[in-house]
Amino acid sequence: MGQDVDRTTFSRRDRQTYRAKVQRCLDALAVMLKERTLACDEPMTGLEVELNLVDHDLCPTPAGARVLAAMGAGEFQSELGRWNLELNLPPRPLLGDQWRRLESVLLDELGTVRAAADDHGAQLAVIGILPTLQKQHLGVDALSTDQRYTMLNEQMLTARGEPIRLDITGDDPSGRHDVSPEHLVADFDSIAPEAACTSMQLHLQVPPDSFAAYWNAAQCLAGVQLAVGANSPFLLGSRLWAETRIPLFEQSCDVRTPELRNQGVRPRVWFGERWITSVLDLFAENGRYFPALMPVTEDTDPFADLAEGRIPQLDELRMHNGTIWRWNRPVYDIAGGVPHLRVENRVLPAGPSVVDMVANALFFYGLLRELVEAERPLWSSMSFEAAEENFTTAARHGLDGPLYWPGTGWIRPDELVLRKLLPQAAAGLARWGVHPEVADHYLTVIERRCVQRRTGASWQLDTVAALQARGLERPAALRGMLARYLEFSTANEPVHAWTTPA
Repeated sequence: MGQDVDRTTFSRRDRQTYRAKVQRCLDALAVMLKERTLACDEPMTGLEVELNLVDHDLCPTPAGARVLAAMGAGEFQSELGRWNLELNLPPRPLLGDQWRRLESVLLDELGTVRAAADDHGAQLAVIGILPTLQKQHLGVDALSTDQRYTMLNEQMLTARGEPIRLDITGDDPSGRHDVSPEHLVADFDSIAPEAACTSMQLHLQVPPDSFAAYWNAAQCLAGVQLAVGANSPFLLGSRLWAETRIPLFEQSCDVRTPELRNQGVRPRVWFGERWITSVLDLFAENGRYFPALMPVTEDTDPFADLAEGRIPQLDELRMHNGTIWRWNRPVYDIAGGVPHLRVENRVLPAGPSVVDMVANALFFYGLLRELVEAERPLWSSMSFEAAEENFTTAARHGLDGPLYWPGTGWIRPDELVLRKLLPQAAAGLARWGVHPEVADHYLTVIERRCVQRRTGASWQLDTVAALQARGLERPAALRGMLARYLEFSTANEPVHAWTTPA
């Protein structure tokens, strides 16, 4: 949804024309795939991180536009909430020590944000959901003033026809935390709750012929990613899922009424429903199942572009794709005058620290390569329903929920990672050409996290429990936890080394 929108209203004819243009773009993409006009060279990776700004009381502060202006933009842009920013790092290959350098670049960029934020009375928080958010922070006035967000809010609420409802029940099967799970129900007259979700998004440019394998592999890994990377256990003062960002995002972007949900209409935040054989499967589903939210059309014809030797922008297909939030989303884009396809992995939360985020990324990229090049694809022996169940279980329970894995059966995520997946991730990174010492450095972060069973989510829960045991009420305990979180995160300590109050 990064494309600019300069329209405020749409007619019935706009929607009809848009649907036809989306299909024409899909047909043109099919021709491009057949004629092999898309990039097939060395895969490139990309990284986006969504950020929060808080005031000195650790509550969200609407300083995003001022901080952005002070930095002169660069790799930063506005996000949905006025307390949010987004950092987009330039694409880079995986090989060598590139991701060790990326850690340094990411630290420098976040340092720039911190300095600019400090000049405006704000602090930077890199976390999945701000634990100090309250309902009053999520009104329509919390939305960024960018026209595309205003229009998205209007179109989504119009499509829904009633307030956005959050209804999330917490769960903790282990019983090891002193913070009891709770039930949150709240209604909102804007899509501002979506802004409470701050994520790290991983991109991987892949050859068209391999796209299906990479997407299927990413779907297999989504549950494992969440289990070891969970960092969002609190929302509006309630202790909910290990990665509450998942149900929050699903529900805050849900334009279906309860009746449409009961009819089985697909949600716009979607895990999917089947393994694929081509990227066309995903784009075709987008057109088949989802009506337009932003039916903006351009005066271009992709087939005319192809006939005259130009690269089609496929504007309508890209706009439509940007309003369907798959957890692993297909991306068509153009770089350096060459079109390409990417898998955009949207599973992970931001934080806890830069070193944790780089470790999460390399763990994912390594496993992805190994699964794609395995003699027998993992998805040939795992049902799609099992992959989706793993995703939901990990979001609910983090490291405490057993996952299903072919050849192993039901197994706790930390045991699965330690016994099986870490060696596979190391082998996959070697295939990418990552220096062994770099791979070992970051995979050790994942290993220690699993050995100690310490994720961002479990640290937050344990810290709040300890502070409440000292007599603090929940709001004060959440502020105290966030203050400690910011100290450790800024120091770039991996979360497995974070301590909790005695």
